[in-house]
Amino acid sequence: MIQKLEQQCAAIMQRAVEEQFAAGCCLMVFQNGRNILSCQAGWRDMEKGLPMTPDTILRLYSMTKPITGAAVMLLTEQGVLDLYDPVSRYLPGFRNQTVACGNDSYPVPREMCIHDLLSMTSGLAYPKPGLATDPEVSRSFRALKDSCKTCSPIGTVEFANLLGKNRLEFAPGSSWMYGTSADVLGAVVEVVSGMSFGEFLKKNLFQPLDMMDTGFWVPPEKRPRFARVYNPVDGVLREAPTDHLGISYTMEQPPAFESGGAGLVSTLLDYSHFAQMLMDDGMYLGKQIMSPATVRFFTRAELLPWQQEAMWKNWDGLTGYTYGNLMRVMARPGMSGYHGLTGEYGWDGWLGPYFSNAPEQGLTFLLGMQKQNAGTNRLTRGLRNAVNIYLQD
Repeated sequence: MIQKLEQQCAAIMQRAVEEQFAAGCCLMVFQNGRNILSCQAGWRDMEKGLPMTPDTILRLYSMTKPITGAAVMLLTEQGVLDLYDPVSRYLPGFRNQTVACGNDSYPVPREMCIHDLLSMTSGLAYPKPGLATDPEVSRSFRALKDSCKTCSPIGTVEFANLLGKNRLEFAPGSSWMYGTSADVLGAVVEVVSGMSFGEFLKKNLFQPLDMMDTGFWVPPEKRPRFARVYNPVDGVLREAPTDHLGISYTMEQPPAFESGGAGLVSTLLDYSHFAQMLMDDGMYLGKQIMSPATVRFFTRAELLPWQQEAMWKNWDGLTGYTYGNLMRVMARPGMSGYHGLTGEYGWDGWLGPYFSNAPEQGLTFLLGMQKQNAGTNRLTRGLRNAVNIYLQD
């Protein structure tokens, strides 16, 4: 039964490779904790003829965000972080913030809180031409990049404080916009825990979950498994080495800035451990990583009506979804462009990695690729629809 689905998915992926849509891709599907499907096509390194595999190390970019959200949940579970704490309690750069109004600004009606960061309702934006805050946010990212060439690179907390000094696109809680909120949360975790963000993740998530290939850099012994990024140029795939959002393309050494929004590398195998832990109410191989109540809170968030309206206006691909705790959550399947069920949650990344848990089906879907600006694309949608339809029939 599953063999037919596996053949269908393999054919979809092979066609994408042959059409030069992507150099390589890898798919893993789990149902009720069991790996029922695993297939791949193409290459992680075209020049060396190395195939894309489940243990290929991928740049996660925004698929880092759910892990950052989980770290915040662990701190709330321990009672050391309140989601209504003002961000300025931990990061002084967030004191006396202002909201952009053309070239002018006005004081925030209320302080930004941790919950605003988790729901992307903080007013913090990524660099984007046309936004009122783009010049100053872009300046912050340039300062971050330039500092990496010096002996004093900007770190996680310092960069978050830089972001806090910029104007906001809107007053906290008044709208929705995808932005640097998760990077700020990484800094909050660092301040609250008293250890670097990477150390906290390693101690509380990566080691307990046996995610041994997940981190903020790739050591020499693992580099043969590290995928290259390819983009089509005049119809031919070519390597596209690009430093993006303060993240080094080569990732050859531990960074000073550990980005909670985009900085991790991982494998589909590693990420499946994280996904399955959430599906199993916080349990992994007999270890309780996160309480069942915390998992329920983490995976069932939703926006307020005006925030929801702003999200659908800003991002067509999220129609039918709500958002919270740094993940999308399927709220209205009939409005969505996917075959899915209410309560499905997850996220994806700039280079195309994609994660989805559907608790009602007991289904985990993981896709890996490394293509610039891939996000959620027609290949992802095609595979997701094929898997969901087949397993629902």
